[in-house]
Amino acid sequence: MVSAAPDPFPAPPPAPPVPPRRRRGGLIAVLIAAPLVLAVAAGAVWFGLKSGRPTPPAAGAVTFAQPLRIPELAPSTVEDGVRVFRLEAAEGRSSLVPQGTTPTLGYNGDYLGPTLVAERGERVRVEVRNGLDESTTVHWHGMHLPAAMDGGPHSPIAAGASWSPEWTIDQPAASLWYHPHLHGRTREQVDAGLAGMFLVTDEEEAGLALPRDYGVDDVPVIVQDRSFSADGAFAGGLGMQFDGVLGDTILVNGTVGPFLDVSTEKVRLRLLNGSSARMYDFAFADGREFALVGTDGGLLAAPVPSTSIPLSPGERAEIVVSMRPGERAVLRSQAPDPALNAGSAVFDVLELRAEASLTPSPVLPETLAALPDASDADAAAERSFVMSGHSINDRQMDLGRADFTATVDTSEVWTVRNENPLPHSFHVHDTQFRVLSVDGEAPPARLSGWKDTIALEWNREYRLLVRFEDYADPTTPYMYHCHLLWHEDQGMMGQFLVVEEGQQPDLRRPEGDSDDHSAHDH
Repeated sequence: MVSAAPDPFPAPPPAPPVPPRRRRGGLIAVLIAAPLVLAVAAGAVWFGLKSGRPTPPAAGAVTFAQPLRIPELAPSTVEDGVRVFRLEAAEGRSSLVPQGTTPTLGYNGDYLGPTLVAERGERVRVEVRNGLDESTTVHWHGMHLPAAMDGGPHSPIAAGASWSPEWTIDQPAASLWYHPHLHGRTREQVDAGLAGMFLVTDEEEAGLALPRDYGVDDVPVIVQDRSFSADGAFAGGLGMQFDGVLGDTILVNGTVGPFLDVSTEKVRLRLLNGSSARMYDFAFADGREFALVGTDGGLLAAPVPSTSIPLSPGERAEIVVSMRPGERAVLRSQAPDPALNAGSAVFDVLELRAEASLTPSPVLPETLAALPDASDADAAAERSFVMSGHSINDRQMDLGRADFTATVDTSEVWTVRNENPLPHSFHVHDTQFRVLSVDGEAPPARLSGWKDTIALEWNREYRLLVRFEDYADPTTPYMYHCHLLWHEDQGMMGQFLVVEEGQQPDLRRPEGDSDDHSAHDH
């Protein structure tokens, strides 16, 4: 165990009392220079440290020797009109690398978890049992649901205990996921293997000519980076990396060096950046074009021809790739946007291997989904969020404090900016937002749909249209935070309540919480 790394961009000390007038000019110079020197020094440390980031093998160096593992579909039963899933978080051991078995965590298995599938309009219940020797939570990332069912840090499940959230699926078809959200322990539990996908379907999506045979031409692709010790155990630590724990080995669905046999002319890949810190920019080694059909919260209005798709931790994208008989295509990550300060490595992720004869796939539809116009005309409020160091608006997480209160069935405009060179992202619970503008310009096509997570480049301003629908709870909050999980664990998170008009907030801190989590990360 090591203590938390210091905030690389701490707030400057308070100004001293105003001295006599004759010294005012010198004082102003000092006050201007001090924070500037601090920022330059911290920036120099950061840029110097980037060269030592753990990096996966260079592009072209990976031998794709393992068939891609496809997560099982979670079984369910229908009881009194409610679709019931059952998950158990437990310890396991996994054969991930040749040097030995790896102690891992998983849901209903040794590593990761099954894929849950439910249809819009269904009532669902997930009966979660915590088989770990510590508390956990299960957060339904991207799901629109009541705050008490969200699975954030206000819903801890003690060791040996159970939790059974129940809600009605009411959002468009989308690729969502689930993972722990225990304050101060999220990174460790996710990196150990606690994660899985939750696919929402609906009649509109089902009527489109899209690949949808799960595991055949519709494939989840959960990308993570990890490091391993000589005996096969997970290795690597924070060191002096201010973005979190990075790995030198890429796993896809828990598979190292994976290949996917493709038997159809088109294959739909549901990409999830399941890493806790690393940012990716997915592309193909031969530069081929693919169709981006969906992002975090569902389908785009129309397919977007693309040659790359950047994803920060927690973001998802659905792409459709065309294949020719007998060919091979390597999905890789190219260097992220330099403004993200997220490294410059280029490395391979997954190889697609087309069979000698491919089953024909239908032509993609020209129109996918009807998206409402994103307009701020009726916004009930405007808010600003500045990401800096490990704080948002110069505040760190306090489970006993609601940072603001919103009114149900209203929309707000949130302006979000990363004001220093640390890599950051921004995730909001419950709601799928729309990007109104990026630095005053219309967002690129890849950001035109429903989103719940975005990467934040240094000094780039995002205006988001956020709507709060259906659910109000004066006692249980939703979260917003950086989805680089070590940043989240260090307190780069806030919380908000959604209430009925005129209702008074009454935030309740989780029982037994001390808000002291600094010693957990290692």
